[in-house]
Amino acid sequence: MDAGGAGRPRILHVAASPKGEAAWSWRIAELILAELDGKVLRRRLDLDPPALPSAAFAADMMAGQTAGAAAAMPSLALSEVLIGELETTDVLVISTPMHNFTLPAALKAWIDQVVRFGRTFRSTPEGKIGLLKDRPTYVAIAAGGPISPPAARQPDFLRPYLVEILACIGIRDVRFVVGEGFARGPEAASAAEAGARAQMAAALARG
Repeated sequence: MDAGGAGRPRILHVAASPKGEAAWSWRIAELILAELDGKVLRRRLDLDPPALPSAAFAADMMAGQTAGAAAAMPSLALSEVLIGELETTDVLVISTPMHNFTLPAALKAWIDQVVRFGRTFRSTPEGKIGLLKDRPTYVAIAAGGPISPPAARQPDFLRPYLVEILACIGIRDVRFVVGEGFARGPEAASAAEAGARAQMAAALARG
């Protein structure tokens, strides 16, 4: 946990790029975090990627639908830690590249650990209901080329997926800050960062 003062927002930063602190998505997230001025807990998926859910995880998920029940199940231990980080923070920041039109494997593994039946969502005849509190969520995305219309020449499954999967657990206030064109040379990278800064200002202005 980074140093922070009393009364400042508690922020969870989930960093998904395999490049770590050298990633453009990390750089965009740092700009956001500086403006939010909160107490930051970092979950570095590049340094410690979450395990994929196992057969035991799938079986125990049905019985371990509360934190107390899950505590006795080793297969759910990591899931409980990651869910606990979400439960004890006020703001979520995700930094990620776009990989092959969508999200990196490490971020998908994190999602599979925190989107858990009976614990972070429940099923009803009308659909899934999220059990976590909503909170401002900033997603810093870095893409090598353009991914937004009208310049996009590839599909974008990353943003629609994150909107839907985060809503599934109760997080609906999702704000994207996207840098596009980082792989197209220094001039394009500079323009991508400037565009991300403008989007960041708009996202933060929402309060």
